[in-house]
Amino acid sequence: MKAAIMYPSGEGPRYVEVPSPVVTSEAEVLMTVKAAAIKHIDRGRASGNHYSAEAQSPGQATIIGGDGVGLLADGTRVYAMGVSGMVAQQAVVEKDRMVVVPEGVDDATAAALPNGVIGAAMGLRFRAGIQPGDVVLINGATGFTGRVAVQIAKQYGAKKVIATGRNPNSLQEVLALGADEIISVNQSDEDFLAQIRALHSRSPVDVIIDYLWGHSAELLLASLKGKGAFTHPVRFVSIGSVTGDKLQLSAENLRSVNLHLSGSGLGSWTRQDVGKLFREILPDMFQLAAEGKLKVDTVRVNLAEIESIYNVVIADGKRLVITMH
Repeated sequence: MKAAIMYPSGEGPRYVEVPSPVVTSEAEVLMTVKAAAIKHIDRGRASGNHYSAEAQSPGQATIIGGDGVGLLADGTRVYAMGVSGMVAQQAVVEKDRMVVVPEGVDDATAAALPNGVIGAAMGLRFRAGIQPGDVVLINGATGFTGRVAVQIAKQYGAKKVIATGRNPNSLQEVLALGADEIISVNQSDEDFLAQIRALHSRSPVDVIIDYLWGHSAELLLASLKGKGAFTHPVRFVSIGSVTGDKLQLSAENLRSVNLHLSGSGLGSWTRQDVGKLFREILPDMFQLAAEGKLKVDTVRVNLAEIESIYNVVIADGKRLVITMH
């Protein structure tokens, strides 16, 4: 079969012929892959730079991709997590990590949507504990997952969604997806802080979903700093680190505000959380997509073109999807 492979040195990807994967457990099944999205986690794992990546010998190649959409032997179309790499014509997948894809959702959307849902719904539900009527601020809302988070927050009953981002055109697009207010991070620290503080004073923020970390997260946390009086409780959930892996946070800042700071990602969820993802969350989100109530943008490229497209910068808010046939 044809597949896209990557070496730990970062060499690749390469479009090559490889042996078909083999099912080795009753908990697994072989799937004919139709489409697989390329996400930050796939790139990080394939190059060995993600915290969840397994150690590899220098010459060992890995098939790219952790999930995708395809057909089972009986023709059922499913989204599934891969045991083997998914940017390939066939893959071994886990039976208990599959979701039937409804009609009305095309292969590319079905392949791209779940990672956005995982990066949004898991944080909103299991880390932020979102409640109807909450005010939600999404830091980095113009990216693919941020746009999904705007829509899901509204589906979960958020009273107001505030979106931050750098690109003014992309921020306008986020408004069309349901955001109520937009704030540019492309302004002076003083202006950004003043805008956040004024907003928080008028309509206190309950949940912050952060995809950027780094300096903008420092500013958001600083904007919440209290002066010894009672403060509004805020649940801050770190999901991404697009603008930096570290930040400076003063102890005074932590002590002066009613703040719950947590992260959402691989290793932070319980087995029960992941079970609900496949039993409840993903089926619900696929149905919303089928009804046109949850929208994502994709760039679709055939597997044979993987070498030329892999390092091309994809437009803001879109996801690269590789189709196999």
